[in-house]
Amino acid sequence: MTSALTAAAAGFGTGLSLIVAIGAQNAFVLRQGIRRDAVLAVVGICALSDAVLIALGVGGVGAVVVAWPGALTAVGWIGGAFLLGYGALAARRVFRPGAALRAEGEAAGSRRRAVLTCLAMTWLNPHVYLDTVFLLGSVAAGHGPLRWTFALGAVLASLSWFTALGFGARLLSRHLATPTAWRVLDALVAATMIVLGVTLIAGT
Repeated sequence: MTSALTAAAAGFGTGLSLIVAIGAQNAFVLRQGIRRDAVLAVVGICALSDAVLIALGVGGVGAVVVAWPGALTAVGWIGGAFLLGYGALAARRVFRPGAALRAEGEAAGSRRRAVLTCLAMTWLNPHVYLDTVFLLGSVAAGHGPLRWTFALGAVLASLSWFTALGFGARLLSRHLATPTAWRVLDALVAATMIVLGVTLIAGT
């Protein structure tokens, strides 16, 4: 029992260390949480996607992914272009803050856009495969028969983080009720997306 708890704790800590870092996905979840726009769907997609990727890594797919650098290059270009496009949209909102302050986004079209954006941001990022699939899969392998217990800890870390980020972000809503505050948030989102997009393309 002690060994299982140790493996689960190691998985939780390793998973959290990879997820908490500032990135495009976290910036998107934060913004959706503050706007209270499709939060449950976005949190669910992020957590479920991480669970699938972690399972693939622990199952040994990480070695296959890294063995095909051409596929990662293609994903890098596509993901980089997507991030640059989303960053440009966020930058435009800096000069048009009224667009960010519209109602809470309960329309089906808004929810659909949020879901599609979240899926693309998650699955078109090659860093997700390298970190979640290969790195976590490699660390999990060191736990031998307890590797799936390690994976469970990593999955719980992902679920805890995205739930806290998505639903906890609304606590900031009262501080972000002005156009100026939204412009600052969108400027940070735009900078994050553009830097990551350029980094992905430059690294391919």
